[in-house]
Amino acid sequence: MLQTSTNARLTEIVKGNDVVLFMKGTPLFPQCGFSSRAIAILERLNVEYSTVDVLQDQEVRQGIKAFSDWPTIPQLYVKGEFVGGSDIMMEMFETGELETLMAESGVAHAG
Repeated sequence: MLQTSTNARLTEIVKGNDVVLFMKGTPLFPQCGFSSRAIAILERLNVEYSTVDVLQDQEVRQGIKAFSDWPTIPQLYVKGEFVGGSDIMMEMFETGELETLMAESGVAHAG
């Protein structure tokens, strides 16, 4: 039962935001280097995004790993699709693939 309600919450978060980063900490105070790097990439892309601090919610912290079948945090979702963690984000950013994904997905630029 617990897993189902957590999955429902995660689905709502992922589907309800064009770009969402599940991270440790907040954009202003990331709590790990990988989360910090992920935020830096999103900032460089100048896109609107939401974040979820997994340190504030143990259910989400464990649930997101099963939800995406990805063992580590941070995790990036664009338009409901799992993209990857900070290494994949960095790779995609360097090749221009992440910027293309954002543009093709119709992600709004940050104000």
